[in-house]
Amino acid sequence: MENQDQDKPAEEERGSAPGVTAPLEILVDEHEEEVSENGESVRRQGIYLLPNLFTTGGLFAGFYAVIAGMRGDFESAPIAVLAALLLDGLDGRIARMTNTQSKFGAEYDSLADMVSFGVAPALVIFSFALGDLGKIGWSAAFIYVACAALRLARFNTQIDTADKNFFTGLASPSAACLIVSAVWVCNDLGWVGADLPHEMAMVLGGLTAVTGILMIANFPYNSFKGIDFHGRVPFVVMILVVLVFGLVTLDPPLVLLLASLGYAASGPIKAVFKRKKPAAG
Repeated sequence: MENQDQDKPAEEERGSAPGVTAPLEILVDEHEEEVSENGESVRRQGIYLLPNLFTTGGLFAGFYAVIAGMRGDFESAPIAVLAALLLDGLDGRIARMTNTQSKFGAEYDSLADMVSFGVAPALVIFSFALGDLGKIGWSAAFIYVACAALRLARFNTQIDTADKNFFTGLASPSAACLIVSAVWVCNDLGWVGADLPHEMAMVLGGLTAVTGILMIANFPYNSFKGIDFHGRVPFVVMILVVLVFGLVTLDPPLVLLLASLGYAASGPIKAVFKRKKPAAG
């Protein structure tokens, strides 16, 4: 009894629940990372639950998109990727709002993004259209996946020095939205399986490869992180928001596709105009 009582403070200090996590500690070591507190580096155990729950939800949505695509459900698959996009936007904001940022959370988020916005869109569009194109199809899908990995690696290494208002290259969530919205539109038009024209399959293959290349290109894309959601705006802005929602409800897949195409094209267009300005002067 005396030895058991002496063990309790040690368990409480580690934050473990007696009799619950102790058996798991045999299989998994407690995570420990270095953090900065009051200008000093200290080591803390454990991870933050709330933001990582949203990251896990996004990872699950991306995995479900892969399963749905393999089963031929090309309506649920794009919706699942869009759900992952929404959850990906929330986990970082929640971490900042609750002051629960961590190195573990950043790495976990990046790996989840690779699944949800790299692997999932490529496999969905491959199952939908690129599989019948032979080597051209899987080559286009691989270009997209490889470029997504390179894009995320570059973003992680430049996150502390890059301009917060702009992305260098098309962000992987935006690229994923473009790919799956194209699948969603074709599915709504009835272009599925044998009914998908070969020419359209070739167009989708080209779109997949070009979207991948845009992710690693040096084109600037607005990050919209400078928008102040806490400040006051003119009343007309709210009217525009209502009109946008009304427009989306008319044909969600088509509106998302057009918006994604417009955003993807904005980077090269900005780069062209930026080069022309000095010449004009």
